[in-house]
Amino acid sequence: MKIPEFNSLQLTRTETAHTGKTTLRLTQENSAKNSISKTSASFGDYLLQAFQNMNNQQIEVNELQQKVVTDPESVDLHDVTIAVAKARMSLNLANSVIDRIVSGWSEITTTR
Repeated sequence: MKIPEFNSLQLTRTETAHTGKTTLRLTQENSAKNSISKTSASFGDYLLQAFQNMNNQQIEVNELQQKVVTDPESVDLHDVTIAVAKARMSLNLANSVIDRIVSGWSEITTTR
């Protein structure tokens, strides 16, 4: 980390496998907010990705259950049980997150 002037800050990334190949430069004109928003995803993006993963698990469970009915020899019953448990857990987690978001939003919007 170099600080050539008081108003600018240069962060040099040393390990490209962990942080990428570019050098991050923060100056007074280019605030940290602008550089962070370009490189990181928002909470909504993370939430949508989590719901997509949950949906993919539900779809996988449905496909495994159909395979068990149509061709029981091709699917191990333990795999189906594990997939159902994972999908149920992710669905319960999503339900808890939604409940917390709704209750948090209602707390924010209520006037005290």
